[in-house]
Amino acid sequence: MSEDRRLDVLRAIVEDYVATREPVGSRALVERHSLGVSPATIRNDMAALEDAGYIVQPHTSAGRVPTDKGYRLFVDRLATIKPLSSPERRAIETFMEDAADLDDVVDRAVRLLAQLTHQVAVVQYPSLRRTALRHVELVPVGDRHLLVVIITDHGRVEQRTLELAQPLDVGTVARLRTRLNTAAAGRRLAELGSALHDLADDFVPADGPLVHAVVAAVEDTLAQESEERVVLAGTANLVRGGGPEFARHVSPVLEALEEQVVLLRLLTEMAEDEGTVSVRIGRETQHEGLVETSFVTTGYGGADGGAAPGGAVARIGSVGPLRMDYPGTIATVRAVARYLSRILAQ
Repeated sequence: MSEDRRLDVLRAIVEDYVATREPVGSRALVERHSLGVSPATIRNDMAALEDAGYIVQPHTSAGRVPTDKGYRLFVDRLATIKPLSSPERRAIETFMEDAADLDDVVDRAVRLLAQLTHQVAVVQYPSLRRTALRHVELVPVGDRHLLVVIITDHGRVEQRTLELAQPLDVGTVARLRTRLNTAAAGRRLAELGSALHDLADDFVPADGPLVHAVVAAVEDTLAQESEERVVLAGTANLVRGGGPEFARHVSPVLEALEEQVVLLRLLTEMAEDEGTVSVRIGRETQHEGLVETSFVTTGYGGADGGAAPGGAVARIGSVGPLRMDYPGTIATVRAVARYLSRILAQ
């Protein structure tokens, strides 16, 4: 059996099983696909694929279904990714373009991805450990109150109001705003300590309490908000679209998805994979509750839009049954990630 023909037969089995949810027999392959060989040859190829562990017969007299190993070979050998249709591309652009802030962007992205894939969508918030400070705004609010507005380079906005012992001087506040942004803008969380440490030296001793209070507010805010978190949408899709054979696995999958530490571990591991898109299939997730699922993720954000491994600030992905449309899911995850990166860069 030639390597190319074996891959063609496996591809046909995966595509038919995804489409029909039924085990695939040799007769169906002959009728639906132009494989260029006799039914007897296809049966021999299927037997060889079964011996190699790529497909399995779920019960006697049934057709064959792909195994985790079969899905992995199929994904690794994908020659082309299904392109999105023009309506799909317009829907993504229209849905994402009017987002008001980071929370709105993430919420729209996760809901849109769930709608397009009919699976569970996962979006990881941009981590402050990987994002930089864009700007700090200081706004006097009354005589002794100062609003500190912290904006990251990916649109994350945090606010703190300080109550001060001494009346505010508008000129001092303006000078502190300038010095603070000169010292801290463009720096990541880990770099801020050294950048802000000597800021008070540029001011007279009487202004020291104000300077120290603002610096402490910036550092404390970023430290508190540095916790990783993910947002989910479309969990009901597992019940609606998984099919009868998947129904008994829904509860452990939902329990696993509720554990953010599980998702964060997976996302962190997948960020280290080579290539722009990472796929975990079945037991590759290394979590018992997810053995009947596959997880497709890619990065977003970063100077290169997340296109290269390690260049992203966070990840976005889709979780669905092993019997998922891998080419379609990969294309959709990549497309939504690109739009997400584009909006955050604006």
